[in-house]
Amino acid sequence: MNGESHETKGQPGLVSAALFGLCPRCGARTLFDGLAKFAPRCRACGLDFSTFNVGDGPAAFLTLIVGALVVAAAITLELSAHPPFWVHILLWVPITAAAVVWGLRAGKGALLAAEYQRQAGEHRTEDE
Repeated sequence: MNGESHETKGQPGLVSAALFGLCPRCGARTLFDGLAKFAPRCRACGLDFSTFNVGDGPAAFLTLIVGALVVAAAITLELSAHPPFWVHILLWVPITAAAVVWGLRAGKGALLAAEYQRQAGEHRTEDE
């Protein structure tokens, strides 16, 4: 045996699911239906993505991380090369937009894959 259990056979790892938008069940590239919007379900295996509660967690961390990195890079460029203001606009606006979209996809994909792999769900008591 290669250490892979029957339950996880064919499932992508957390990192590959996040980076490539892979379904956490079958590994097909069907997780997203747009830039950062989840598809309603996997077109290959039928896993219902709407049952997962990813929320806005990735957006909050992403705002802080991307914002800090872009500001630090812009200040470094300004202090070292003193480019015209339009260079900053042409450079940092697309970099920021790309980093936010890529980061949202990766963050949301990672949280959904982790939720699936850990079979996370709402807590229920015996009375419910």
